[in-house]
Amino acid sequence: MFSSKSSTYRAKKNFKEGTIRFQLHKKATACLASEVDLSDAVKLPAEEERNEWLAVHVVDFFNRINLIYGTVCDFCTEESCPRMSGGPQYEYQWQDANMAAYKKPVAVPAPKYIDLLMDWTEQIINDDRMFPPLPDIPFPKNFVSVVKQIFRRLFRVFVHVYYHHFKKLAEIGAEPHVNTCYKHFYYFVKEFEIIDEKELAPLASLTKSLIGAS
Repeated sequence: MFSSKSSTYRAKKNFKEGTIRFQLHKKATACLASEVDLSDAVKLPAEEERNEWLAVHVVDFFNRINLIYGTVCDFCTEESCPRMSGGPQYEYQWQDANMAAYKKPVAVPAPKYIDLLMDWTEQIINDDRMFPPLPDIPFPKNFVSVVKQIFRRLFRVFVHVYYHHFKKLAEIGAEPHVNTCYKHFYYFVKEFEIIDEKELAPLASLTKSLIGAS
């Protein structure tokens, strides 16, 4: 287990005990704690609803990636990381139609981008209209498309951390944990066809070395 001096990023969302999502979360966590292969752990359990499974994992990955970034955020500054990038080849700009300053894509420093991303994601997962709190309330028609956008953007945190802060991850002993989290994330997005292959390209070499994927 690793720790961070910073408390800026912490898990922000929990499931209410007794709900379907709480039970699914327990089931998913139990699989991860066992010797079950991650490629099997991500599969939709029999008789479970697909959107509920997606909702649980959006929150789980949000929490985990939050914590991963928290281990290096002290070293990710506007001076050290003036762009949200993955090496010289990949750069991401922030866009949010609900914010006047970001109606069009805007280049921002990595810590600003990730701060905006985490706030944006948290607002969505706390919105009962997008993530209905009760099983008898249907998910909105655009739920899957929103989930895909969240996962695409969360993937960019992996890209930035691996390209620019991997040395620090290794120094603090976080590398095995982060690799496992990334493998879990990768298997999940592939299982449910959430992220296009071309968008996964920045970590293609890492993915191949970790799980033998092409």
